[in-house]
Amino acid sequence: MKTENVKTAARILLGAGLIVAGIGHLSFARKEFQAQVPDWVPLKKDDTVIYSGIAEIAMGSALALTNKKHQPIIGKIAASFFIGVFPGNVAQLLNQRNAFGLNSDKKRALRLLFQPVLVWWALKSTDLVLK
Repeated sequence: MKTENVKTAARILLGAGLIVAGIGHLSFARKEFQAQVPDWVPLKKDDTVIYSGIAEIAMGSALALTNKKHQPIIGKIAASFFIGVFPGNVAQLLNQRNAFGLNSDKKRALRLLFQPVLVWWALKSTDLVLK
């Protein structure tokens, strides 16, 4: 498979994942996502989950559908989003909040290691990582 096809598939897969996660924020996983909102966020946890869900749906749609010219900026925005929500993952670990099957400190800590992968994935699939 050509590199360009792999990048396209990776970008669309990441976009689809963000859309599903965003829908989860607004419906079936709303309580689970509330466990990740740090206590210091100045909004109600449910409002934060709703707003971030809308952002994820928009970002996922943009990743999957945008033209080649705009992909690098969308990738940068998605990578920034993954960096921005990282404190929520840390808060879930520090506050020992169970969600999404992360019911031990070990599982919650291992999850933190996946966040840089998401940042790299967003950048690489939109041509922002140097070859």
